[in-house]
Amino acid sequence: MREAYIVRKTKETEVQLNLNLDGTGKYESKMPCGFLDHMLNLFVVHSGIDLILEASGDTYVDFHHLVEDIAIVLGMAFKEALGNKAGIRRYGQMLLPMDETLVQVAVDFSGRSYLGYLVADLKERVGAFDTELAEEFFRAFTQNADITLHIDKLQGNNTHHILEAIFKGVARAIKQAIIVEGTEIPSSKGVI
Repeated sequence: MREAYIVRKTKETEVQLNLNLDGTGKYESKMPCGFLDHMLNLFVVHSGIDLILEASGDTYVDFHHLVEDIAIVLGMAFKEALGNKAGIRRYGQMLLPMDETLVQVAVDFSGRSYLGYLVADLKERVGAFDTELAEEFFRAFTQNADITLHIDKLQGNNTHHILEAIFKGVARAIKQAIIVEGTEIPSSKGVI
């Protein structure tokens, strides 16, 4: 079973997360950030994983600490659930349209952390969510999952659509990359 359970407790936040990579797209959460909750629900549905999340924190300041710590824990859970990555496809990509928006995503479960995030011209906020937190989310996720992730906005002007397309695109690319299609570690080095 490719599963993980991670708890992270700091002076700013507390996050508990159950992850099953071989799920059915089931999502349960308790957290105070409605927009991120919406994005994670989309992420789960489009990746096919199961995710149970409970998170709280110092949201009277803003959502920064909570968003970043959820991403840290999600990345740690992916890393743990994939183990040595034997048999996975490793790479995934998606060109995802959503109305006027077009987003391109590519992922490599390489064991090396890198985020390329070319997303310009977002409005400052969607509801109570600071849109710059999306980049912080994906940076923390890539660093803790040890993956290379490229996200490029090719078209789009509606900030909600852009961020939704990004989360869906990342989910679809990850879904491809974590498919088990063999038994070998997908690297000429023999280790990732």
